[in-house]
Amino acid sequence: MSTFTAFYTAWSDQLQQLLRQLCSAPKPPTTQDHLHHLNHLVNKVLSHYAEYYRVKAAAAERDVLDIFAAPWASAFEKSLHWIAGWRPTTVFHLVYTESSILFESQIVDILRGVRTGDLGDLSPTQFRRVSELQCETVKEENAITDELSEWQHSVSDLMGATPDVDKMIERLVTVVRKADDLRLRTLKRVVDLLTPQQALEFLIAAVELQQGIREWGMNQDRECNY
Repeated sequence: MSTFTAFYTAWSDQLQQLLRQLCSAPKPPTTQDHLHHLNHLVNKVLSHYAEYYRVKAAAAERDVLDIFAAPWASAFEKSLHWIAGWRPTTVFHLVYTESSILFESQIVDILRGVRTGDLGDLSPTQFRRVSELQCETVKEENAITDELSEWQHSVSDLMGATPDVDKMIERLVTVVRKADDLRLRTLKRVVDLLTPQQALEFLIAAVELQQGIREWGMNQDRECNY
């Protein structure tokens, strides 16, 4: 087991513990203490993701090909990967999906003017800012995809007389670093657009999706190995 694989296993277990804390938090917050607690939990989860990307960056410097191989992930997880991780624009699909589900379940109250304060109660301004951020993210995502494509096309250079393998690996490390930076930056910027309660609900949905995909994928791998 590689050092990063061991780290990821422990990190994922800690993420599951954080999920339990998120789910048990008071919703909606009715006191300043509740609000402070929600902000604390949201920042705690974001810090946990930042730590993941910090350690992953160091691991990529040591062996970026291992990061692409992702031995810690199930086959199903790998099938969903975009440059050794989740696609940043997935965040926006998650926001829209969760918002739509909650809105439809509370539409009668909302039409009566009752404010729920949750993800189903996003304001027009919030929707506009989320949409603008999505467009920015799509552009960055496409630019990084193009950069990876250029790197892949340059593999033919390895057939030359004096291939500079180290330089090619360094370029790949840079691509992964840009992708991970966009992932973390997108997550933080979406959270910044939300209220503490909405941010909490969004992170619960995000972690449940990530952990659910991992659990299903690991179960499939075990069944295939029988």
